[in-house]
Amino acid sequence: MNRTHLLAVIATSLLASTAQADIYKCMDDSGHTTYTNGKPEAGQKNCALMTKDQPVSTAAPQKKASATPTPASFPKVDGDTQKSRDNDRRKILETELATETKALAAAKKELAEQEATRLGDEKNYQKFIDRVQPYKDKVALHERNIDALNKEIAKLK
Repeated sequence: MNRTHLLAVIATSLLASTAQADIYKCMDDSGHTTYTNGKPEAGQKNCALMTKDQPVSTAAPQKKASATPTPASFPKVDGDTQKSRDNDRRKILETELATETKALAAAKKELAEQEATRLGDEKNYQKFIDRVQPYKDKVALHERNIDALNKEIAKLK
């Protein structure tokens, strides 16, 4: 490597290390923020040159929780009233659970009857499956309802 070539490489690396782009923060009329390294156009308003030590972030700042989470005029329920409401809710859910359990038993019985019966036009097994499928769906629906009701009852205090 000759001396001239070495000086050119050193000069290029020095210039590259000192060259930095200016960052501009621009806000439009609707409040959207844009960061750019190009100089703002003459008609563009609300643009400011950011200093090199400012962090560039596109995330909105988090809002702090208010000191009073509920307003003072918010209606409050006393403990006895809330317990009464919870007891009523539990009774309603248990009644619905008993109803769904009975409906599930009836749906399983209907399904068993349909599966035991083969009609004359069902020589093709797919016809049998198509006829029995609504009964299977009904059983699955009642099972999902029972699971949901049990979860709701478990959430109660």
